[in-house]
Formats: sequence, C-alpha cells, structure tokens
Amino acid sequence: MATKKVTKIPTKKKPVKKVQSKEPVAKKKTAPKKIVKKSNVATIANNKSKIAPYKSKKNEKYMSAAMRKHFIAVLLLWKEHLKEEMQKTFDHLRTKGETYADPIDRASQEEEFAFELRTRDRERKLINKIGISIEQIKNDEYGWCESCGDEIGVKRLEARPTATHCIDCKTLDEIKEKQLSG
Repeated sequence: MATKKVTKIPTKKKPVKKVQSKEPVAKKKTAPKKIVKKSNVATIANNKSKIAPYKSKKNEKYMSAAMRKHFIAVLLLWKEHLKEEMQKTFDHLRTKGETYADPIDRASQEEEFAFELRTRDRERKLINKIGISIEQIKNDEYGWCESCGDEIGVKRLEARPTATHCIDCKTLDEIKEKQLSG
C-alpha cells in the first residue's frame, strides 16, 4: 500500500479590525461608598453594628463610667441579637410546620425543630445571664471575680461579657470539674 502525503497549503488569515464606536463608552456605575466616622461602632458585612473593643485610656481606673457604659452597650446589643434569632426561629417553626406523610421526612423535620429549640433554650438562659450582668453593672459589681474578688479583666470581658470569674479561678474550676468527671 502506498501512502499519500498530504501537504497543507498555507493560507493568509485576514487581520481582525477593531471597530471603534463614536459614542463614549459608559462606565459601570457603582454604588457610592458610605463614609463612616471613626467611632466605637464598626460596620460589618451583614450591615449589623458591632461595638469595637474597649481601649483603656492611660491611667484609667478599672470599671470606670466609660467602661461600664461600653459593656452595657455590648450586652444590650448581644441581647437584642439573641431576641432577633429567637423570633426567626419561631417564625420558621410556624411556617415550616408541615405534616409529612413519609415517616422519615417527619422524623427529620422533628429532629431539626428539636435542635433549634435546644439552641434557643441555651440562648434564653444566656439572655438571663445578660440581664444579671446589666444589673451587676448598675450595682457596681460587674467586672470583679465572684471567687477571689480580683479584676476579671477587660480582654476577658470582651470575649465573654457575662463572665463572673477571673481566668485563674475559671481555670481552677475547670480542672476540678475534669478531675471529678474523668
């Protein structure tokens, strides 16, 4: 068998001409950026406000009036957020309360609802702790360890505003709990 050799004949490609329109190209419009003044409130992506961590002033007394005011704002914002989440859960339970014919679907829905309700129960207890913390601020008892009477510390209170023990006492409590249960 003889093989034929096929040769390609080179062809010239036509250059592509860029067409310029006489009309100016419209720029994409972007939403104007909001200018936010520097304050103790920083805006985050989901458009909810979050209070910036407290920065102590030089030679500021622990639990000064400004510090107490800051922690009241933090606690009230946290409480409001938890109440909004509770309302969303109630709305979800009301609207999704369908009765499924399939037992597996029904069991899955009941498990989902039970999980949401357990979460909201923990948040309800947290709202009570927030209320207690606000009362402690009003009575000038907030920020002091219930066990040893030392300062809890601003950083610890920023991390957990309802803390009632300093880090040392809390660590000791956790070690004792671990020894008793393990």
